Amino acid sequence: MNTPAWQQSRVKRAQIAAIAALGYPLIAALGSTLRWRAEGLEHLDDVQASGRVPILGLWHGRILAGTYFLRHRGVVVITSQNFDGEWIARIITRFGFGTARGSSSRNARAALRQLIRETRAGRPVAFTLDGPRGPALTAKTGAVWLAMATGNPVVPFHIEAARFWEMHSWDRTQVPHPFTRVAIVFGAPIGVPRRLDEAGLDAYRVRVEASLGDLRRRTLALVGRSS
Repeated sequence: MNTPAWQQSRVKRAQIAAIAALGYPLIAALGSTLRWRAEGLEHLDDVQASGRVPILGLWHGRILAGTYFLRHRGVVVITSQNFDGEWIARIITRFGFGTARGSSSRNARAALRQLIRETRAGRPVAFTLDGPRGPALTAKTGAVWLAMATGNPVVPFHIEAARFWEMHSWDRTQVPHPFTRVAIVFGAPIGVPRRLDEAGLDAYRVRVEASLGDLRRRTLALVGRSS
């Protein structure tokens, strides 16, 4: 395995440490002010009652609020081994997440194999369905493939804030304003049959994507926004 470039730079290592040291308390402080309204939590209970674990799926642009809401639940996520992935991993582990290191372009198979092991150990996992580089709001097949391989269902969810800042990034990352109302809605579990071909995987990918569209409309209604 090649050593990530940031590990060979003292400056980069210091930057990562500084970002992680500042990022965690800032996110924790912001998250503690948010006024949550949650729907669909019974879907998570139903999955766990059936002896399975959820494969959670959300859009990349809702990572920040999602990290706070799902904190300390033992959720495992894929994080890349590059500069950004390292400081993100350091922050989310402080929120109680586990990490599988890889990305859609590098070490993807190793990361997915780790996620299979995590689900077999009873740990939920989560995907940014359009990550890590988009296009935004277009689901990839990773979560569906993992559901097919493990027998665990995909549970999509979406988050919207009443008031927020929006970053000028490919995913239009949403940063809720302090003390704003935030809605999170979990959709019904989507089971995936074993041994699907490529067309079958894509059909379920489209189904997950459509579910997220429905969830977005519901969360917008809950916070009183039209778009």
